[in-house]
Amino acid sequence: MTVTAIDPTTALVVIDLQVGIAGSPPDERTGPVVANAARLAAAFRRHDLPVVLVTVSGGAPGRTDRQRTQGPVARPEGWDVLVPELGAQPGDLRITKRTWGAFHGTDLDARLRGLGVTQVVVVGIATSMGVESTARAAHEHGYHVTLATDAMTDRDPGDHEHAVTRVFPRLGEVGTTQDVIDALDASHA
Repeated sequence: MTVTAIDPTTALVVIDLQVGIAGSPPDERTGPVVANAARLAAAFRRHDLPVVLVTVSGGAPGRTDRQRTQGPVARPEGWDVLVPELGAQPGDLRITKRTWGAFHGTDLDARLRGLGVTQVVVVGIATSMGVESTARAAHEHGYHVTLATDAMTDRDPGDHEHAVTRVFPRLGEVGTTQDVIDALDASHA
């Protein structure tokens, strides 16, 4: 399903565009993703809509936690800092997660509901992990889900393609950054 509508209270949810994942500066693979996410963030801010910046720190506990089976992962100082290209603003919502998805174990749902949000536009890295997990949970929580596929990437191009063509159309609307901005501008004129 293409991008047909943006609800009056829609939030942009940006997944894991942080120095340790997207790089600083971003490379040739992540650069366009960061640039498109930054364009979306600017458009949402221009319309006074929530921008949610999600970072990952640590990992989920349990037997499947790689840190327990392979020893602790030492991450450099600043690994979980947002890439500066996003232009983070004081009014942006910040969420720190410990699992792939941004809903589990965080207050994201409560914060979005408190703002009256009914739709989320999800972007970020990695398409088949953080983005997909967050989109699935948003769908399960009853949000209208939109995904800007040129504002996301994955380590594995096949995993990215599978999520974009097979999974995301079942969860909501799929389009480009420009599709989302055009729908946003039209619905909030």
